[in-house]
Amino acid sequence: MLRHGNRQVKMARLGGARTNRIENCIMRAKPAAETVQSASSGDDYQSWLTREPSFVTTGGGLDSDVAALKQFSDAGDGLLQLSTGGKGLDHKNLDLTRLIKDKIHDVRAAFLRVHAEAVYSSLTDTFAQPVRIQSLVDTAVRRYPGLLPSASKITEDATRSLKEKEGHERAIGLLLSHIFANPRAGIHLLQSMLRPLPDSVEETAKFSRDGVLDLGAAVLRRTGKAAELLMYNPEYLNAEDASTIGPMEQAVDVAILDPITEVCVLRGTPAQHPRYAGRNIFCSGLNLTHLYEGKIPYLWYLTRDLGFVNKIAHGLLDDPDAIDDPMPTVEKPWIAAVETFAIGGGCQYLLVMDYTLAEKSAYLTLPARKEGIIPGLTNMRLPRFVGDRITRQAILFDRRLEADSPEGRMIVDQIVPDGEMSSAVEATVQKLTSSGSVSTVGNRKALRVCQESLDDVRRYMASYAREQVKCHLSPALVRNLEDNWLKPKGKL
Repeated sequence: MLRHGNRQVKMARLGGARTNRIENCIMRAKPAAETVQSASSGDDYQSWLTREPSFVTTGGGLDSDVAALKQFSDAGDGLLQLSTGGKGLDHKNLDLTRLIKDKIHDVRAAFLRVHAEAVYSSLTDTFAQPVRIQSLVDTAVRRYPGLLPSASKITEDATRSLKEKEGHERAIGLLLSHIFANPRAGIHLLQSMLRPLPDSVEETAKFSRDGVLDLGAAVLRRTGKAAELLMYNPEYLNAEDASTIGPMEQAVDVAILDPITEVCVLRGTPAQHPRYAGRNIFCSGLNLTHLYEGKIPYLWYLTRDLGFVNKIAHGLLDDPDAIDDPMPTVEKPWIAAVETFAIGGGCQYLLVMDYTLAEKSAYLTLPARKEGIIPGLTNMRLPRFVGDRITRQAILFDRRLEADSPEGRMIVDQIVPDGEMSSAVEATVQKLTSSGSVSTVGNRKALRVCQESLDDVRRYMASYAREQVKCHLSPALVRNLEDNWLKPKGKL
């Protein structure tokens, strides 16, 4: 046992290995001034541990538990200031800093194990109001100080590169993981994210009138009975980044809501890169340079996956009064037209399509291991197409799938000669709509009931929200980006 004055703190409270780390942190030889500061930090840490709150497990107690959590978290923040000298990241006391952050995280988790549903209920007017993930987090920051870092800390951290972030997003991942783990709260949040964006009705009217809608990184154009959604980020080979997910979700909303459209088509556009001159590019996945520069926040992943990607898969929840209805969505069939390649997030799109065409020379990859992140909902969806073994090979061992291969044809429905995609898309749209779209929509819903219910997504997201934030803030991600992306391209 460790002694603090006349107080004994059990080693079990710290965990054996963790205790040794504390002692090593405190006792490491340093100049006299630093030794005094470290000893003081260590003593304060031990005293702080004795004030760890416990939370009630039956009705009531939320307000008092919130107050206890805030008091403990504020005291921990004070210790962090002491251990780092107010610098945020201080390698001299890095072990102690990590221990303090870990303990605050553990106490927040204990609070959420008891109160996650009550917290979510208070943020949604007792489940009466839909709420998007970003708004949910922003409101929670204001209403539950101590559960999440302050708005100023989160905002300041957003300006830092990935390597220099202090890790405030970790608490956001913890909160969302517990919300998704709660069946009532998790389903409500998923359904809320399936609601059309505020401007979608107005934008739909424009598209219905003009037959084209330019949203910048996404362009909609009508071609017969189809609405073609063109991904447009030519400077980055149609990569995904913070500038693309808003336009993409708006375009998906409009394509589904448009009364004239019977089928939606997802396509790429020509790239600026000389290597691909004259060729359409489907999608090159996440913009890794932006990720390294800290321009891709943690919430980007969840907003993307539960926004336009999940809307393609599950449709729109267009009736706010039907939010408790298990299948109230408005949806349309989707076709993907893959030219050149579908990398990372581009490959993920194919897993929510009703029919996929690909050029004979096209290929598919999921470079998640090299990047150091989880590839969206691929881990749940891809085994339905190629089985467990090939899924693990693709995600964990960078296996490239040629579109025109036995494995590629498990994902791709039709191989198209290079340069003939437009005529192939036109023929596919004609075939899909020749008997009307009512039965097509009904059949895709019926297939989804057996393959991917909204509750399946909820359970997956409970794990994904927690594990993805670990990946996002891991030093391994920074190292992977430097070794596998920046250095080979001469950017570092």
